[in-house]
Amino acid sequence: MTKLTNRELLRPADDFAHRHIGPRDTDLPKMLKTVGYDSLDALTDAAVPNVIRSAGELNLPEPLTEVETIADLRALANQNKVFRSFIGQGFYDTVTPAVI
Repeated sequence: MTKLTNRELLRPADDFAHRHIGPRDTDLPKMLKTVGYDSLDALTDAAVPNVIRSAGELNLPEPLTEVETIADLRALANQNKVFRSFIGQGFYDTVTPAVI
């Protein structure tokens, strides 16, 4: 069994980006070598045409923690309204072929 270091033990539990966004720095050289490029910029230059690139910085809000994101998603979901679906009601004398 491997003993964890203090740094590993005290690492923030809310580390959403680390778990879900992109490769680790140690993975990049191997990935780039596999696809035949020296850098992410070179790969991007080869893969993304200039005509669809954005020249400026994106205007994005500050990132949220995982806890904040879940709270925002719950608040958004709580705005949903449940309605009864009447799709198919009132239709009759309709024959659906057996193959369907």
